[in-house]
Amino acid sequence: MLCAAVLWLAALLPAHPVQAASGDAPVAFPGAQGWAAHTPGGRGGRIIKVTTLAPEGPGSFAEAVQASGPRIVVFEVGGVIDLGMKTVRIDEPFLTIAGQTAPQPGITFIKGGLVVAAHDVVIRHIRVRPGDGGLPQRAGVDFDSITTTRGAVDVIVDHCSLTWATDENLSASSTRFAGESEAEWMQNASRRITFSNNILAEGLANATHAKGEHSKGSLIHDHVNDVLIVGNLYAHNYERNPLFKGGARGQVINNLIYNPGQRGIHYNLIAEEWLGHEYSRGQVVARGNVMRAGISTEELAFFSVGGSGDVDVFFEDNLSLDRIGRPLPMEGRYTTAPIDVAAMARAPALPFGVELLPSAEVQDAVVANAGARPWDRDDIDRRILADTIEGRGTIIDSQAQAGGYPQHEPTRQAFVPADWDLDTMEPLKPLPRREPLR
Repeated sequence: MLCAAVLWLAALLPAHPVQAASGDAPVAFPGAQGWAAHTPGGRGGRIIKVTTLAPEGPGSFAEAVQASGPRIVVFEVGGVIDLGMKTVRIDEPFLTIAGQTAPQPGITFIKGGLVVAAHDVVIRHIRVRPGDGGLPQRAGVDFDSITTTRGAVDVIVDHCSLTWATDENLSASSTRFAGESEAEWMQNASRRITFSNNILAEGLANATHAKGEHSKGSLIHDHVNDVLIVGNLYAHNYERNPLFKGGARGQVINNLIYNPGQRGIHYNLIAEEWLGHEYSRGQVVARGNVMRAGISTEELAFFSVGGSGDVDVFFEDNLSLDRIGRPLPMEGRYTTAPIDVAAMARAPALPFGVELLPSAEVQDAVVANAGARPWDRDDIDRRILADTIEGRGTIIDSQAQAGGYPQHEPTRQAFVPADWDLDTMEPLKPLPRREPLR
């Protein structure tokens, strides 16, 4: 039996959106990692209280995140926010979303997603479960649970539960060619992004996406750089666990990938999207990850390359196993193009705050710590984790195959500033816990 040992929560901190913070700057919250670790988020700004589960209007989450100026979004209500098949777009910088402040059962968004198009944003301890909204297959309406886009710099998505997306569960997207040179493309893309300790699961396969099958974990778009993907659970996603596209650069560390379909981690520069441009070289670092096959897993490799672009790689201490513990291939190709996959001579420096675990310890660490509010997990996360532990579960086409959208009675509790460290949004006393995972 594994018990759900818990790591706490929090949010925020300091840094400048475009420049790296100095080594003396405080971190966003204890345990913050990566190039974005020193973002201030909304630190020092006004506290905005979410007091309604309505998707819009006074006291709503949308009103809070669309306000201007540094701000910390806290919750005096718990339950489900139905976005009505819409996206909430975050265009204003210096924001902390502190889902840890919500009363039990926390906050779950359904039927929509979040887009971050601003710098210095910290998002913690929320659940986003878009689903198909009852629409027919190939309806042409699709959502990432959370994605960044151009303008997103110094962004952390930490301890969130992101499932049932009809595009990706969690992505760093951007503008492919913003500027005249590769240096400008890299500078103007989403960058300095951390995805840490999240559950990214059950991307819907044959749902509403116009292209058809689209069960995807994470897309790291062309030229997105300084991305850290650490401590996450990827479960029951057909592809993109994660995918780095042309020229993208980042590190994938201590993640647990369970029951991928036809791809684990992969790199793919799509030539058709680069017409008239010289190909950029990507970089993928993968250390201390575990990939376990499941019921939906096809023949695959831990890391594979497709498309046309060259990539530098560094792999260390990754485990890749079939359903009965036999080794799976570590590298593969799904292209005939003459791609140069070059092994880096030495390990790149670990991003800020990363303490590399040996792969043998990764499964238990991720199961104990990943997802929103690990002290107060909802039944969906509990099921996904139990299936991961016991080798069950499949890739699905609709949330209806997994019990349907959550239904919770609204709860209310006043936010008491004295109960929180307002610089980090860490609780100053223990939070109420549910019973451990059985």
